[in-house]
Amino acid sequence: MIDETQFDSLIDAGTALLGITVDPAWGPAIRLHLGISLAHAATVLDFPISDETDPAPVYRA
Repeated sequence: MIDETQFDSLIDAGTALLGITVDPAWGPAIRLHLGISLAHAATVLDFPISDETDPAPVYRA
């Protein structure tokens, strides 16, 4: 898992890239949500999918 310093580096890089200002008081909440998002991504990436698996069809309403 990523440590707090790495989270801060990701947040700083992302906000600079997007050109937004983040109140330092939001830091803990941003780190929490970033950690949750990365954990969800790890779950998806860990799911085994064979190379022969076809993507699902596109459904439109």
